[in-house]
Formats: sequence, C-alpha cells, structure tokens
Amino acid sequence: MIKKDAVKDTIVSASLNGIRSSPRKMRLVVNIIRNKSILKSLDILKYSSKHKITIHLRKLLLSLLSNYRQKYMEDSKKYLYIKEIMVNQGKTLKRLRPVPQGRGHRIRKRSSNVLVVLGIRNGN
Repeated sequence: MIKKDAVKDTIVSASLNGIRSSPRKMRLVVNIIRNKSILKSLDILKYSSKHKITIHLRKLLLSLLSNYRQKYMEDSKKYLYIKEIMVNQGKTLKRLRPVPQGRGHRIRKRSSNVLVVLGIRNGN
C-alpha cells in the first residue's frame, strides 16, 4: 500500500498490469532497482539475466520518463529516481494437468501488477 504522504508529493506514476510472471520472481528484480536513479536502473535492467521480466520493466520505466516529460516539459533525468515501486499479484489462471487414475492437479499461472512512483532528488 502506498503511504498517503507519498501520494501528495508524487511527481509522476506509471503502472503495468497483467505481466505473465509470478510476483515472487518479479520482486527479485524490482528490489535491485528500488531507490536508484532512473538512468542507473535502466542500465541494471539492460544487463540483467532475468530477460523476460526486465523487458517489461524497462518499457515501464521508459513510459514513466515519457509521462514526466509530458507533464513538466523538461528533461532533468539526472535527478530523477524511483521513489517507490510495488509488485502485487494480478489475476491467476487456473489450469488442470491430468495425472494417473483419472485425476487432475491444479496448475496456477500467476500474473503481476507493478506500480512505479517517480521522485526528484536535490542536486547534492
């Protein structure tokens, strides 16, 4: 849950829903880029080994930058950082896998929802 005081000084946010990867796997990558500058986190995602997840996260961060440019008409990427990033569970597809003796085991294909909030650091 996002804190109420964080929403007040939120600059720009972006979200991505229904990524076909489990939230647990997604959080492994998200925890690496939390509280890092936007440029540094894009570089980290570019060379990460979790390729399927990082493609979606890079697109989300580029969308976040685009939202910032549209709102403020300036390009100060130097001081922008990921203030808050959350991964929640999305819809779960339930499938049946046949097993011996006429039974079926349930397979849960999980998906994720990601929310990113952008912040500005002082020029220190």
